[in-house]
Amino acid sequence: MTGRRILVGVTGGIAAYKACSLVSLLVQAGAEVRVILTANAARFVGPLTFQTLSRNRVVTDLFVSAEHWDSQHIELARWAEALVVAPATASFLGKVAAGISDDVLTCTALATRAPTLLAPAMNGQMWRHPAVRRNVETLTAMGYRLVGPGEGRLADGTVDVGRMSEPPDIVRALEEMLADG
Repeated sequence: MTGRRILVGVTGGIAAYKACSLVSLLVQAGAEVRVILTANAARFVGPLTFQTLSRNRVVTDLFVSAEHWDSQHIELARWAEALVVAPATASFLGKVAAGISDDVLTCTALATRAPTLLAPAMNGQMWRHPAVRRNVETLTAMGYRLVGPGEGRLADGTVDVGRMSEPPDIVRALEEMLADG
């Protein structure tokens, strides 16, 4: 991973805390990491945590300030050698499958031509819902790769499918995706 430019998108699910470990592992492996944090993700883990771990400014909004606007989502889309979204919530999967770009992460995901790895995380009932299954099929057909979800204890206390893959497994899947070209 040395010198690789990895963009990590974090969406608003309880598994957002695992993204901290993912960013740390990528940086330790020598990657240059930048993070996009959705507004809902920031309710679980703050931008300062990801800024500290990645050693880069964290992007949370399409508009940096009223005085300074740039197309940072386009710049990030071009910069990235790979995009990893962890966790990838049902909402994120549905938006990207439908081409909806209503925040900085979905805009970047739709603008990038870099290979994209999704690490879904959600309640098992949500994961099995026909709309989510259809969105996953659509995304897979478009060339997105998935890692997980796994089975285990979920935030609601049940043991079911929907658990986000562990960060070392996501890193391995990312390495495989990059090796495939």
